[in-house]
Amino acid sequence: MKSDLDKLLIENEAAGLWVTGPAQHNPAMVYLTGGGHMTMADVIKPIGEPMVLCHAPMEREEAARTGLQTINYTQFPLKPRLEAAQGDRVLVQALLYKEIFEQIGLTEGTVLLYGRSEVGKHYSLVNKLQELLPGLTFKGDLDDAVLLQAMATKDEAEIERIRAMGVITRTVVARVADYLTHHAVEDETLVKEDGSPLTIGEVKGLINLWLAEMGAENPEDTIFAIGRDAGVPHSTGTPSDPIRLGRTIVFDIFPCEKGGGYFYDFTRTWCLGYAPEEVQALYDQVKAVYDQVVSELETDLNAAHFQRRTCELFEAQRHPTIRQNPATESGYVHSLGHGVGLNIHEKPWFSHSEDPTNALVPGSVFTIEPGLYYPEKGMGVRLEDTYHVTSDGKFEPFVDYPKQLVLPMAERK
Repeated sequence: MKSDLDKLLIENEAAGLWVTGPAQHNPAMVYLTGGGHMTMADVIKPIGEPMVLCHAPMEREEAARTGLQTINYTQFPLKPRLEAAQGDRVLVQALLYKEIFEQIGLTEGTVLLYGRSEVGKHYSLVNKLQELLPGLTFKGDLDDAVLLQAMATKDEAEIERIRAMGVITRTVVARVADYLTHHAVEDETLVKEDGSPLTIGEVKGLINLWLAEMGAENPEDTIFAIGRDAGVPHSTGTPSDPIRLGRTIVFDIFPCEKGGGYFYDFTRTWCLGYAPEEVQALYDQVKAVYDQVVSELETDLNAAHFQRRTCELFEAQRHPTIRQNPATESGYVHSLGHGVGLNIHEKPWFSHSEDPTNALVPGSVFTIEPGLYYPEKGMGVRLEDTYHVTSDGKFEPFVDYPKQLVLPMAERK
């Protein structure tokens, strides 16, 4: 949580952090400011001191709404910097940040860098600033040890925002199921009123529309993949593919609040009308593993423990796993889950067994998503729900939704 930032900075021998970029679709900035319409801003947090938000003059009121201490870039006159830089645009910017860091009092130690900006420009700026402030060392937090570690446990307000996204997601999923099952069918293909096939791309367009109508958005796209594509875990689906009966459809939807806020992550696998025997057997095995792993969830264990357990269960069913062969493209080929928050993928990581900070603790939000994939057989199955650990150590999904493979087609009048 944000209250852990100073402790985490001390533990990682850092003097502060610097987040840069817009206040939308920029998880680190959204986390510290709450978001808003700021096209370019900086948050600087010295250890033991309040955060300071630096902003452009046109966005002063948006900055004020954050409740943070603010600095307007125009407090530092441009003309002296232009004269000193003699046409060096990078130096002009670096001199601005030199003045800001000096005013804040952060001139010694390691500063961790976060945020989103054009990498070439920011790289040049940081290098020049390093020359101007030799007492500082700027570095990336490659171990996710400070900001992502703080973000790994959610407070009650964050939990409720994620829950609200879960309700929106469930509503859209139900609408998709209803839409599909009420179509006419010709030669086992869903058809529209004009007789042309209903396609993957058309369904995905409606998903985006329905999310937008409910105040959400879909910046990472949606996985809606049928047949062989369902056997490739992150195939988003071929837009021109017709939707046919009896084929596995992996529907993995992970929308967020408008403006790049909190995400939700959810997957169901469907067959319309009926399921071939081999597909039903595969589905039953995935669901059995899902149910078993969920029944064994326990706090204070490294998330990687449950990845190992999932591999054991699938191997007992005689499926190849990523543990046996990291390069396998059939069977169980990915991690059991991941953290969810302002990033669609964040801590806890289920694949980092060497990192003790990936324990499941009260406030953790994460997915459970076992799957089996056989693209050579034209099928794949995944089930996924987002869970959180309550303050008393219980594991709860945010929303309930049926886990059924076959969606019966509605009778048409």
